Amino acid sequence: MKTHVLLTILSCCIFCSCTKQPTLTPQEAKEIAKEAYIYGFPMVMNYKTLYVYTLNTNSKEFKGAFNELACDARLYTPEDKAIVTPNSDTPYCMVWCDIRNEPLVISVPDMDPERYYSLQLIDLYTHNFAYIGSLTTGNNAGQYLITPASWSGDKPEGISEVIPCETDLFFMIVRTQLMDENDLEQVQTIQGAYKLETLSEYLGEKTAPTNHAENFTAWHEGDQFTVASFTYLDQLLNMLTPVDEEKAVLARFAKLGIGTEQGFNLNAFDAAIQDSIKAGMKAGFAEIESFIKKISSDPLASAKIFGTRQYLAQSAEENYPHDNLYVLRAAAAHLGLYGNSGHEAIYPTYLMEAPGVPFNAAENKYTLTFKKEELPPVKAFWSLTMYDGRTQLLVDNPLDRYLLNSAMAPDFSYAADGSLTLYIQKESPGKQLEANWLPAPDGPFYCVLRLYGPKAEALAGNWVNPPIVLNN
Repeated sequence: MKTHVLLTILSCCIFCSCTKQPTLTPQEAKEIAKEAYIYGFPMVMNYKTLYVYTLNTNSKEFKGAFNELACDARLYTPEDKAIVTPNSDTPYCMVWCDIRNEPLVISVPDMDPERYYSLQLIDLYTHNFAYIGSLTTGNNAGQYLITPASWSGDKPEGISEVIPCETDLFFMIVRTQLMDENDLEQVQTIQGAYKLETLSEYLGEKTAPTNHAENFTAWHEGDQFTVASFTYLDQLLNMLTPVDEEKAVLARFAKLGIGTEQGFNLNAFDAAIQDSIKAGMKAGFAEIESFIKKISSDPLASAKIFGTRQYLAQSAEENYPHDNLYVLRAAAAHLGLYGNSGHEAIYPTYLMEAPGVPFNAAENKYTLTFKKEELPPVKAFWSLTMYDGRTQLLVDNPLDRYLLNSAMAPDFSYAADGSLTLYIQKESPGKQLEANWLPAPDGPFYCVLRLYGPKAEALAGNWVNPPIVLNN
């Protein structure tokens, strides 16, 4: 699958004496490292999930081998640490899929019309390249063929749709709505009906043996924030067929050995170039964080930074503007890896009490109030989830409550005028209001309001989420 012959030839200018091209300058090395870090950050975070879920059988987060669907009829807790800003509304099935050998068929069962479900398909770049589910294909049973982009076979009988994928490995997240605490058994039954098989198996034929001999790099937590991230990016790029519009930028990365047969090796450079590469990487991360700050006050930001490659390129140009999608994609991975595309869900996010001032439950109490008839407008459901500001994970608390959502509406306490106030603090607001309590950590936090199946008024910005305000 290595298609970077051009990049290997170009990288020879740095690593061998086959040409007398000018030497790489420290300034150029810094610029390339910055660009490569922003480009590669979401891919590296994606690799982390691939490694801990599928490649490392000793990982506490291990789910199963390639093409083995792992389902869990439970909700995420603070013990789930592989994905930052995780969703705890919908029990998950997850699988890393491998279509290098042949296409895969995904089968879904008939679903109760009132139940939301979705299969989110995510390529190695972290693009949401396709959806199967309530809001896209409906709640009827179906079979979907996922193929490499180069596949040219005929559509088999019984297949509802053929869906091409830009990369030969992709991640699939299956979300099935949990209606209430008594619904876990039914969710488990639904999860058992999801099916994943090779095209050969679907056709009743013998599956050809897989013959892939890669030695995947072991993941070391923290590498995503150092130049070691380029080692993972290098491996991923060598597994991809670059799209035409990215060949020039990948040729630039090759000057650092990234995406070449030689590979990235910091020690291959002199001290000045090494320092420049490290500085470029830090500048790249700073730009990602700066972009996140700029969009933090936009309640529709999530709808602009998650999606297909084509959508993100359009969004970068129209909404920010940027001449490429890379910082959008990186910010999305840093804020919440595997966020949904806007048509599936939006995520108004509460990051700061004021610019540069995080919410802090160690010092303050907060509330969020929805006026009567102004609850989040959704086709499916909404939820508000609490996250620790330090770890980006769910918050341990005495109630084991990590979110408040629309399914809890009958239990909420409402004001005389019909408004709903949610209490966001580290201690209970008292028994009478405890149903409305979202427990916070003893320190900084942030919250994400998820709207599944957002209606037009939410996507257009005509409905705006209310603020979280001090209630000391």
